Amino acid sequence: MVEEKGTISINTENIFPIIKKFLYSDHEIFLRELVSNAVDATQKIKRLAAIGEYKEELGDLKIKITINEELKTLTVSDSGIGMTDEEVKKYINQIAFSGATEFVEKYKDKGEENQIIGNFGLGFYSSFMVADKVDLITKSHQEGREAVQWTCDGSTEFEITSAVKKTRGTDVVLHLNEDSQEFLEKARVQGILDKYCKFLPVEVEFDEKVVNNPNPIWTKSPSDLKDEDYLAFYKELYPFSEDPLFWIHLNVDYPFNLTGVLYFPKIKNDLEMNRNKIQLYSRQVFITDEVKDVVPEFLMLLHGIIDSPDIPLNVSRSYLQSDSNVKKINAHITKKVADKLSELFKKDRKAYEEKFDNIGLFVKYGMISEDKFYEKALKFALFKNTEGEYATFDEYREKVAPNQTDKDGNLVYLYTSDAGKQDTFIQSARKRSYDVLELNGPIDSHFINMLEQKLEKTSLKRVDADIADKLVEKDEKMESVLSDKEKDTVKAVYEQVLNNKSMTVSVESLSPDELPVTITLPEFMRRMKDMAASGGGGFAMMGQMPDQYSVAVNANHALTKKILEETDESAKDQLAKQAVDLAKLSQNMLTGADLTNFIQRSVDMTAQ
Repeated sequence: MVEEKGTISINTENIFPIIKKFLYSDHEIFLRELVSNAVDATQKIKRLAAIGEYKEELGDLKIKITINEELKTLTVSDSGIGMTDEEVKKYINQIAFSGATEFVEKYKDKGEENQIIGNFGLGFYSSFMVADKVDLITKSHQEGREAVQWTCDGSTEFEITSAVKKTRGTDVVLHLNEDSQEFLEKARVQGILDKYCKFLPVEVEFDEKVVNNPNPIWTKSPSDLKDEDYLAFYKELYPFSEDPLFWIHLNVDYPFNLTGVLYFPKIKNDLEMNRNKIQLYSRQVFITDEVKDVVPEFLMLLHGIIDSPDIPLNVSRSYLQSDSNVKKINAHITKKVADKLSELFKKDRKAYEEKFDNIGLFVKYGMISEDKFYEKALKFALFKNTEGEYATFDEYREKVAPNQTDKDGNLVYLYTSDAGKQDTFIQSARKRSYDVLELNGPIDSHFINMLEQKLEKTSLKRVDADIADKLVEKDEKMESVLSDKEKDTVKAVYEQVLNNKSMTVSVESLSPDELPVTITLPEFMRRMKDMAASGGGGFAMMGQMPDQYSVAVNANHALTKKILEETDESAKDQLAKQAVDLAKLSQNMLTGADLTNFIQRSVDMTAQ
């Protein structure tokens, strides 16, 4: 064959600097592109053999990656379809044409177009991000065609010569530049292969071992898989994680192509730590693990794989945000998750309830962020109370309506954010046969606000937001044993002992078995501060505002009578101080020297 030199047919001489600097955000991507092209070529020869257009032995179809530290080269070799000199000129020199595109066009009526990974074109030129010179040595599958070598040094000049290559396929030899010597390190190359090529559909060999799983479970039919297969694959993806709760196998071919497996993990309270565990693939080639435009925000806590040939390899954030297929995939995943949760709830409610402490975070997050999901979730979202009992929204409303409807006909749901710290208030509520919900998760402050917007004539109050008799306002009032004058006297004693403008004292007619003093932070004030602490928009200023506490003195408690009857002013103050400190203790407000003084005073009073 006569040697040939020429100029690559491109529109601008600046394309190589652009490729080197801007084609990809990370230069390591060159290896993904070259291996993907090798897979493409391998699948083409397999297809030709399957339809009888290639009759020779296919032989070993592994893609092989080799490093030569002495020559400073990295080589990607395949035994695929190969190229003739004419095809090299066409597919390598004329970027506008794509080998894959033409192949798809030629065989599209034979139903195999979805097996072709991408364009043997621009991706190939990513080699020049890391190489001073690239040699492409290829031999076509066509009988009698000689091998050919294409060489380019990163300018628009190329050279084609005859080559010595006995076997069908292509070798791409990169002569690495000084800035890219890291790609001669085995560990570095292995890391890239683990990241991008872990599930390629053709075996990839590096350092004398196959480094990928060409038949991952999402490419198989769910009917051919057992639970152990899904769990084993989860361990392959996340070796150090606990087993997932359950999973969803995605398999859609219309109106878009989508396969994958999504796992529901056991969620820790650190939401950020659990994010970015879903990987996006295109025909088994890794694209990204930043999938928030493909997967609904509330499902970002799921783990697993999504694979769609409708998403190109060289994907950008703007593409993901605007593409109609991506939006359809997003909606489909939401529906599949809702359907799966509904199915689990109906199939085995007890097992579903046992998982709900983990599932609940997904469900609540979804109800907050997606109206369509909210409507579906009404059937399988559960409340859990402090007794460990679960109820659907409808069941719970029916359960508490008789006793927790206030004088204006509004239903009041009581909840605790920390059952241990708020136990005193929970016990007071129980004395009135009130039910108390557990809402102690990382997004429950937002969930509570959402519920009040969605549920008619319903409000939610934390169980320590007020004295028990005022949590659900009724027309009944307990009589006070104190006169108005005695109430004023008691109030003055406590105001003097407190000496705190952020604490408003009132004397209330309560049950004698309630605490002598109860300190509460009103619901609206505490909720605003919670929203500020969790980053709620517009509430940041609340975090700097001083707390305004309500101090309710129990007019009917024996200690109140004792304070009124005490003639020694110092002793009277001590009694009031003890009652206040007990109230602070129940709200975890007693610390430091105040706590030490309370303990000493308690010891002294006991010893008297």
